[in-house]
Amino acid sequence: MIDYLIRIERVEKNVKRERKIMGAYCNGDVSLPPSYDVASGEDPRFCKHVRDNVHGNIYLDSLSLKFIDTEQFQRLRELKQLGFTNMVYPGAVHSRFEHSLGVYWLASQCVEKLKTYQGLELGINRFDIQTVKLAGLLHDVGHGPFSHLFEREFLPQVISGSDWSHEQMSVDMVDYIVDEHHIDVDPQMIRRVKEMILASSEYAPPRSSSEKSFLYDIVANGRNGIDVDKFDYLLRDCRACGLGCNFEFRRLLETMRVLDDEICYRAKDYLTIHKMFVTRADLYRTVYTHPKVKAIELMVVDALVHANSYLGISSNIHNPSEYWKLDDTIIKTIETTPNQELKEARELILRIRRRKLYQFCNEYPVPKDMLDNYKKVTAQDIVCSQSGGVTLKEEDVAICNVKIDLTRGKHNPLESIHFFKDYESDEKFTIPDDRISHLLPTSYQDMIVKVYAKKPELVEAISEAFENFQLKTYGIKAQAHSTPQKKRRYNPFI
Repeated sequence: MIDYLIRIERVEKNVKRERKIMGAYCNGDVSLPPSYDVASGEDPRFCKHVRDNVHGNIYLDSLSLKFIDTEQFQRLRELKQLGFTNMVYPGAVHSRFEHSLGVYWLASQCVEKLKTYQGLELGINRFDIQTVKLAGLLHDVGHGPFSHLFEREFLPQVISGSDWSHEQMSVDMVDYIVDEHHIDVDPQMIRRVKEMILASSEYAPPRSSSEKSFLYDIVANGRNGIDVDKFDYLLRDCRACGLGCNFEFRRLLETMRVLDDEICYRAKDYLTIHKMFVTRADLYRTVYTHPKVKAIELMVVDALVHANSYLGISSNIHNPSEYWKLDDTIIKTIETTPNQELKEARELILRIRRRKLYQFCNEYPVPKDMLDNYKKVTAQDIVCSQSGGVTLKEEDVAICNVKIDLTRGKHNPLESIHFFKDYESDEKFTIPDDRISHLLPTSYQDMIVKVYAKKPELVEAISEAFENFQLKTYGIKAQAHSTPQKKRRYNPFI
């Protein structure tokens, strides 16, 4: 019995010695079981957790909770992830709040996978893990109302040359939350969180190879578009809309690898990555730019423009202390405020409630050989193509110029991704077009022009003018089919 106890004591001393050596090698970070929260040192059994309908249990560390439990972050509950898509897909009522929690969780899973497999080699420590998690949590904290409609369609109409972006506002909001709520957090960590949020935007700061550049590819990947933000919203949006999603992101999380400070993927997984980009393009085509969804969005933009001067909707877009009060409930404010100044905006919202929408006339894809010289179609282009009969005005016509691509415009997104052959090889490479399946597309971008009549009785005149524009511009009618006659012949009693 004494010999047995001596042997046990020796084993425990050896384990302590090995942990001490490993800790020195890993900047004081000891490798822990995956079930243990290495970022905060907290046992997940004693952490707060939420049950997510996509990822299951999400464990929230104490520092992240300090950000979550603020009115600025809770505002995300009032921002629908897909704006007005729920008017067509009733289940699409999920918010930026649950999406942000999902990105937080996947960012945690991603960086911990890298630490498990390459932690000693890459020098990943608790500071890095906590930084990536916060970046995932806060990447959308400055997002505007109604999905991307606010910054892409509303602001350009009320502020000439507007370059406002939700990424930059998220960065400003992070600073505001830290100051307003006196959150005790390392300034260096916050600096890197903000850089990670901006990593895929035009405001991205230059990368420093000495600061583990691969960490900036996890939340918002400006290098090749593969990031946990997409992983979450693709799966979450498909689920909410009742659509299938055959993209399996967990395979990529399990097999990814860092080479030369860049996250790379196994060559045999190139079709899995391609499915991610195709799934995104399919969602744009069938959900995000659905004809009825766009009709509602066009009406909401017009309502916001009419209401802007009275409500000052765009007046605080650079002031986080006031901007955080703006969310999707602005529509209810317009709808229920009796002031005469909001009459036109209120009538548009009432039309949406009663489903008297702008009428979709038709659409066409810009011919492939014309994409390089494409110029956005305007209401003036359609009005100038009318051929008599009813006299059209620009305010009668609404136009959507929709670009759908695989994240890299007309280029194959696989060209910007580095792969490796197997785990015994340290060579990374790209896969050119002639080395992949011939069943994949040879064109990677669509430009779709959608035309709407703001008054249903003008559908026929606008449809004819739209066809005339196509003939004048391309020499052909590029649309797939003519506008149905029953739609052209408006009858208010049907």
